[in-house]
Order: sequence, then structure tokens, then C-alpha cells
Amino acid sequence: MGRSALPAGGRILLTGATGQVGGELLETLKPLGEVIAPSRAEMDLANAASVRETISAVRPRWIVNPGAYTAVDKAESEPELAYAINAEAVRVMGQEAEAIGAGVIHFSTDYVFDGSRSAPYAETDATAPVSVYGASKLAGEKALTESDAGHLVFRTSWVYGARGKNFLLTILKLARDRETLRVVADQRGAPTWSRDLAKMTAEVIGQCEAAARGRELSDVLGDLGGIYHAAGAGETTWYGFAAEAVRLQREQEPGVPFAAIEAITTAEYPTPAKRPANSLMVSGRLAEQFGWEMMDWRDSLRKVLAEL
Repeated sequence: MGRSALPAGGRILLTGATGQVGGELLETLKPLGEVIAPSRAEMDLANAASVRETISAVRPRWIVNPGAYTAVDKAESEPELAYAINAEAVRVMGQEAEAIGAGVIHFSTDYVFDGSRSAPYAETDATAPVSVYGASKLAGEKALTESDAGHLVFRTSWVYGARGKNFLLTILKLARDRETLRVVADQRGAPTWSRDLAKMTAEVIGQCEAAARGRELSDVLGDLGGIYHAAGAGETTWYGFAAEAVRLQREQEPGVPFAAIEAITTAEYPTPAKRPANSLMVSGRLAEQFGWEMMDWRDSLRKVLAEL
């Protein structure tokens, strides 16, 4: 199946364009058609009426929603705001998209799982979030599914890149300022490059548009849509990620003193929100359906470091 741009006049409504994934999507989606990326003042995800009005005014062919409430620990004390942005706004997107025949691409998270199993999670595994953030993201997934809008949900994990706020940039900054950094070593996962996610999204939209020639987009998404895991390949821990990043940076700047990285347990670093011990997800369905394989985290790390 080849790729295709949107039909003439087709628009993509993009949320969260100032975020890590949204910023990359702003670039990768442009070749497909007109991208409308409203600011928070123009489209407030915490305000259902604002979301509804924007979609009604733009009448997009696609709604791409990386925008989210992502302050995992703060969500424990702000559950109403987390649910408004991560669930209610998505419910409205689904309702409005269904009414106009638009497709919805929504980004979700490994935090919908409790992380208690040893093997990587597949799309069909039971969800059991252990934090308000995870529960609000799961509620968003369910709201979109129940809307009957044509949709794709991409669950991802440990997102990072050269822009925005993320673990890698924080670690590299702290490693220059301190002698020692203590990093959790008993939470497993795979870092995911924001640009890899954005490129994958553009590829998937292009393939869906190619399949929609002579067909309704909603029918195509009825066949190809649903939940997909889209996480980096490979496996590490937060400690392993930090140690490898600092090691590679040390090679690039041999004269700069960097902190020593020490492994600690989750119990030694208590947080308001509980994290999954296992965030690994199998992204095989994405490869089978769309031919897209997510990058190994070690390969993407080298590319991101080269941009800094």
C-alpha cells in the first residue's frame, strides 16, 4: 500500500503543537495537507466547549491529538484537570469526528498498565492503571472507542527528543552540574523518540488516505483502526538510559566532567504517583498492519544526541 496526501482542501487539526510530539508532528504532517495547530488560548483542552467549537470551525479531515495533561505526580492532586484534558476532551473529539466523518489519531501511554507482568505488553493485555494519570489516559481511550469515530490510538512510552522537557535533557543538564546522579534501576522500558512517533504517524495517515480512494475514511479506519503499541524497540531501565546517554556524551566532550550515575530502587525514590515496574510494549501490530518498525532506543539516542 502506498502513501497519499489528503484530498484537496483536507485539513489536519493538531493539538499540543508546542509539546515534544506535537512539535515534531507540525513538521512531518505538513506534506500531507493543511495543518491547523491552535494555541491553548484558541483551543483549551480543559474546556470541552472550546474543543467542540474549534473542531466545528475547522472541520478537519483528521484530528491528531498528542496534547495531554502529562504531569504524572501532579495529577494525583489535580484529578479533575487530568480527566478534563485526557478523557473529556477526547470524548468530544470522538463525537465531533463521528459527526463529520473525520479520523482521530490519539496518543496514549504505557501507564494504562500496572507493570506487574514480566513480559512486554500487547494491545490485547488487560489494562489496570495505578495512577490518576494512567487512569485518565485509559478513560480517554475508552471514550474515543465508544464514540464510533474512525480512530487510531498509539500507546507509547518514555518519550524524549531534542526539544521540550524530558528525561534525557534533564539528566544531561544535571550530569554537568553534579558529581553523582542516583537513578532508578528497577523500572524497565524502552525510550521512544518523538520524531520517530511523528514520522510513523504521517506514514499511517498517508496509507489510510491511499486506502480511502473511492471509500469513506471512516470505513477504512473501521478496518485499519484501533489500538496500536508504538514504543521504542529494545529494553533498558531509567538508570541504563541515563548511563548510556552520559557515556556517549562523555565521548563527545572528553574534557568535560560528568556526574557518576548510581543505580537505586524505586523505593529509594518515592513519588506521589506509582509507576509501572514494566513499561515494555510489543509494537508488532504496527509493523504487521503498516510496515512500520519503531527505532531501537540506542539508535535513536545517538541521533538525538547528535542534534544537541
